[in-house]
Amino acid sequence: MSNTLLDFMIVSIALLAIGIYGVSVKRNAIRMLFAIEIIVNAANLNLVAFARFLPGSEGQTFALFSIAIAAAEVGVGLALIIVAYRMYKNVDIAEFRSLKG
Repeated sequence: MSNTLLDFMIVSIALLAIGIYGVSVKRNAIRMLFAIEIIVNAANLNLVAFARFLPGSEGQTFALFSIAIAAAEVGVGLALIIVAYRMYKNVDIAEFRSLKG
């Protein structure tokens, strides 16, 4: 049985929905970071799927750049979460209100 573009799109839409749910509902900073990564992975899945099914598409190249940028984003995000935890002893987003300028 062969996978079609629609199969990849359905999985990508499900990942996007899970990621949006995680960003909008969860208050833990680490869980929100994971949810953002799920959204990025949904976009990468779309890029690779379109590269497979559409001729002349450079989706795999863009997906590799996106993965590299996501790795840097995770490093910076985790560093910010560690600093916030050291300051507040908590990673709840509601506790970070004093960070507003």
